[in-house]
Amino acid sequence: METRTTAVAGPSPAGGEGGPDEVTGRLADQLIRLSRRLHRSQRQLMEPLGITPAQARLLRTLAQCGEPPRMADLAHRLDVVPRAVTTLVDALEARELVRRVPDPHNRRVTRIELREGGDQALLALRRARRAAAAELLAPLDDGQRAALTALLDVLDE
Repeated sequence: METRTTAVAGPSPAGGEGGPDEVTGRLADQLIRLSRRLHRSQRQLMEPLGITPAQARLLRTLAQCGEPPRMADLAHRLDVVPRAVTTLVDALEARELVRRVPDPHNRRVTRIELREGGDQALLALRRARRAAAAELLAPLDDGQRAALTALLDVLDE
């Protein structure tokens, strides 16, 4: 019968940080925890706006489009099924944040565009995101924030 021995992650006998695998694992856990804290804080700040995180993501995606996208284009960009986009658009249209418009070149195609209320909602969402980030980053001074930004830029490329 084969037996396996599993090493317990933790400080090395010399009191160091552990091997590269342990450091990578710890970093992954930290990033996940921080991401969850940021999302939780954003959700709390968005709640008074009456916009769900999924709706906020759709609004941000619309704002990044050069021209009003088709529903299928939104589904692709959001990496969701088209039915999910329909539900989100229905809810946002009911709140007059987006509207369906006919495609000028193909009458069978419907495009989605932001309304003025959608632009205002995006501004409020940006403020909520910044407030959530400011709360999370409060323990860091300006130099530490700049260093973290530079490191994250390397990972984001």
